[in-house]
Amino acid sequence: MRQAFAVDALTSFAMRRIGAGTRASAVVAVAGLLMVGLPAVYFLTTYGCGGTEDRLAGAMAREAVLGTAPDGADRASRYQECDDDDRFVTAGTRYRYDGSPQAALLYYREAARADGWRPRTTDGDEAAPLCFTKPVDGTTAYLSVGSPEKDVLDVEIIADHAESEWC
Repeated sequence: MRQAFAVDALTSFAMRRIGAGTRASAVVAVAGLLMVGLPAVYFLTTYGCGGTEDRLAGAMAREAVLGTAPDGADRASRYQECDDDDRFVTAGTRYRYDGSPQAALLYYREAARADGWRPRTTDGDEAAPLCFTKPVDGTTAYLSVGSPEKDVLDVEIIADHAESEWC
């Protein structure tokens, strides 16, 4: 009888130890899943550009000012992009252009105003010469005109729903 009691006691003790180890392992596994899994799910479901940015890019690409150019400009390419990290959207047109930068600026001042764009002002209420603003798809968009290299003219709109200021 004593042997049976001793075996039962030893078995009960071993089962409790195994149960405690299993419970501890389960707690560690659940904590690891929560600490690693939830951020991974958040990252995979919220990172990058999505439908909101696609709508914004489409609205910006339809702006009439991107389809107009001064004399001497031949459209080389049209583009729209979204930065996955910051989710800002860009739409623009790049032209081969043999005219003067001053002529392009004068042209786009008029074209931008005709399309509802207004000159962006600085903190001192001075107009930024190559930057215009307009609400597009519920956010403030920024139109800029530039010449990044000789014989090239870029007309670009940039915006995000975080209301960043661009130019």
